[in-house]
Amino acid sequence: MKQSQPHWRLRLRLFTTATAGFAMLLAFFQFADASELRRSAIVQAVAGARSSVVSIHGHKTIPNASASNPASTGGRRVNGMGTGVVVDPRGYIVTNHHVVENVGQINVNLDNGRSYVARMIAHDPYTDLAIIKIPTRHELPLIKIGKSHDLMTGEEVVAVGNAYGYEQTVTRGIVSALHRTVKVNDEQKYYDLIQTDASINPGNSGGPLLNIDGEMIGINVAVRVGAQGIGFAIPVDKAMEVAAQLLSKERAGVWHGVITGSQSGSQGLLAERIQDGSPAAVAGIQAGDVISLVNDIPVDRALDLERALIGTNAGEQISFLVNRNGEELPIRLELARRGRKQRGSNQVDSAVFDLAWSRFGMQLIEIPPQKFERGSSQFKGGLKIVTVRAGSPAARQGVRSGDILVGLHKWETASASDLSYVMKQPKVLQNQSVKFFIMRNEETLFGHLPATQRR
Repeated sequence: MKQSQPHWRLRLRLFTTATAGFAMLLAFFQFADASELRRSAIVQAVAGARSSVVSIHGHKTIPNASASNPASTGGRRVNGMGTGVVVDPRGYIVTNHHVVENVGQINVNLDNGRSYVARMIAHDPYTDLAIIKIPTRHELPLIKIGKSHDLMTGEEVVAVGNAYGYEQTVTRGIVSALHRTVKVNDEQKYYDLIQTDASINPGNSGGPLLNIDGEMIGINVAVRVGAQGIGFAIPVDKAMEVAAQLLSKERAGVWHGVITGSQSGSQGLLAERIQDGSPAAVAGIQAGDVISLVNDIPVDRALDLERALIGTNAGEQISFLVNRNGEELPIRLELARRGRKQRGSNQVDSAVFDLAWSRFGMQLIEIPPQKFERGSSQFKGGLKIVTVRAGSPAARQGVRSGDILVGLHKWETASASDLSYVMKQPKVLQNQSVKFFIMRNEETLFGHLPATQRR
């Protein structure tokens, strides 16, 4: 079995790199009789993307609570519908969490007419994203993933989805605004959304928002009830970052130790940081390296790295190709169990916990990875807050003993090593307000800590 894996991965690589060209070639023959004027940029964008867009159907039960009897039991069964986008040819699909939440059987229809029952892989209620998988024997075409950090107000966009149950519905519009905050209800609020006037209707949720080049630049997520021409999408940069976390092998207890960032202007994925004692550190991968291949699969974003590691196990050798100062270096990395430090690792000085107590008023201890209860959270670990100092920044923000600190600023705090790295960042060193994330029961909460120097 192991001897056949490299050949399978090579086929996967060839398939994924050829997908976009194949879709365009198919579109060419499909519209071969149409004039050049009719084969507009929008027609070509939709033709190249639609085979990667799936329709989702299912049933869910909505509680029958009422004002006169809020505790009433039972509920009514309703039809649910939505859209998804293929992000791995083996059947992994990204969609909105609310599309598949509490759905007993997730039915997925492909553009070619095939139907499957999907299973939930992971979800993140905070960003309303989920990964599902269908048991296909056929490799699925991938959507072209673009960028959202360079979007321009006024540029043309196209939405594709299962609007009101009408599969593969296409609407067009422009980017109306960027960085919108939208409150849907008392429980759900979205941040940093793309606003568009392309018609986004019930059933479009989870589908792609495309630019004129046919690249996905957003995941359609919400409509403004009672308003025409106002729809919203999650920027693709954020959506793919969360999708990578949901696919992360660390969720299955397998560790590589590469903390990635964005790499603009060239191919590859930037290794922003290497965790102490991790397999990556032992293998010799360094912060600043640009990863271009993992197991012969091209890597441009964190999602590609996690896709390349699907099906691998602790103890397995993984091949990396990195660019370091203009030189390409092949590196072999041996995956390990999450949190198992390897030879030559550096221990984190416990003084970082004293610093957290001094600046934020939180006394922290590490939680062994096997004892961290992730629940529905995207986070992979955390530091338990055992004491909160009265009058401290943490106390003023409502932090309680027993909460789990899972993130500071824009980094996770799964270990003392992570916390040490964050505390050395300029924003923290300069005592500016720092965003934090905690888990309390099954909820993820956040706030801002104005750092102080007090013991």
